[in-house]
Amino acid sequence: MTKVLQYGEGNFLRTFVDAYFDTLNEEGGDYEVNIVKPITFGTLERFEKQNNRYHIVLRGVEDGNAVEKVREIKVLKNVIDPFANPQTYYALAKDADLKIIVSNTTEAGICFNGEDKMDGFDGITYPAKLTKFLYERFNAGLDGLYLMPVELIDNNADELKRCVDKYIELWNLPVSFKKWNDENNYYCNTLVDRIVSGYPRDEKTKAHLEELIGEKDELVSIGEPFGLWAVEKKGDIAKYIKEGIHNIEVVLTNDIGYYKKRKVRVLNGSHTNLVPAGLILGAETVYDCMKDEKLSAFVENTLKEEIIPFVSNDIAATTAFADSVKERFLNPYLNHQLVSISLNSISKWRARVLPSFKDYVAKYGKIPTFMTVGFSYLMALYARVEKAGDKYEVKLANRTIQLQDDAPYLEYFAAKKSIERFMADANIWGEDLTAYAGFAEQVKANVEKIENGVVLL
Repeated sequence: MTKVLQYGEGNFLRTFVDAYFDTLNEEGGDYEVNIVKPITFGTLERFEKQNNRYHIVLRGVEDGNAVEKVREIKVLKNVIDPFANPQTYYALAKDADLKIIVSNTTEAGICFNGEDKMDGFDGITYPAKLTKFLYERFNAGLDGLYLMPVELIDNNADELKRCVDKYIELWNLPVSFKKWNDENNYYCNTLVDRIVSGYPRDEKTKAHLEELIGEKDELVSIGEPFGLWAVEKKGDIAKYIKEGIHNIEVVLTNDIGYYKKRKVRVLNGSHTNLVPAGLILGAETVYDCMKDEKLSAFVENTLKEEIIPFVSNDIAATTAFADSVKERFLNPYLNHQLVSISLNSISKWRARVLPSFKDYVAKYGKIPTFMTVGFSYLMALYARVEKAGDKYEVKLANRTIQLQDDAPYLEYFAAKKSIERFMADANIWGEDLTAYAGFAEQVKANVEKIENGVVLL
């Protein structure tokens, strides 16, 4: 048997990782997932009530057809509260069948805190908890593990190991333990890709899913059919992580960077470039945008002309991925709200769009048309910010929305300060965006047109 320790009981892991291991069991494997609640908040009553069984419903579009696929997940063995049952938790550290640790403790979860004490638990970070767990395994004389964090940060496993190393140093743990951690544990960087909307919020959807499943399920989670898990290939990981399509597609690779770059630029980048235009033109969801002739053409042209050519030399592979992304954007079930995607749009544009923008300028010596239009809509959206109490609102033609971003940015625009000066601030963008010839002038002209009701698409 291959046992998996999973830090986190949230919707994403249950609709992605657990669905994968459950599928492997259906295909003849022998896997068991043990979930550990990483923080004190929340209850495990629903798992106990349902004997650790639940359903996922994958809703979306496949080959142009709407689908709803129900799967009962039966791979969970234990769901452990380590704060109430530390013995059960640490018993896993001494289990020779344990081979894999997966975690999703949010982007902020992989961090180091020099104030953490080794005799603590509820108030310390996830890497600190992990260090204690690995130390128990080391003292039991067992082999190392494959650590596969799915937190959405660059080089997530490298960062996790860096934190563990710092706790070993902070707590003056034996040199032999550090050597064991360096040589026996494999920290594998990963990239995950599946949109999971989780537990349904509206009563109509709940009733529909209950009928579809055939019973009430308080743990049901909704996701899209597409799923990709790219995992850095280390050690003998292929013995435990099977490649191919097993509910999700799994790839073991020595180049995790390619998959990261592809997802960030194609999926996230096209999202980020689209959202402000969609909001100003009256759309509410990504699906609305893709059903609109002008907005969908905007997505298509941005991808084809300004993003795909700069992801890798394999244009065909990137184009195929982009085609799958467009199909996912057309998923009528996900109800992916543009307002939700607009969260922290400034930093998102810098991380997801600016790299493609720079590559285009480097190759052609001019600013890209469609990303410049997208940025113009972004600036036009923020230029409309008004402070309303402790909130920042934007009045659109069809509704008023609340923008959420770093307070200094929102304060800046609420004070009606210069867009050009904001573009020039290297602390915001990592460089002076007005240094790109003609960019500031074009954005200024575009924003004026947008304010006068001109559609730039």
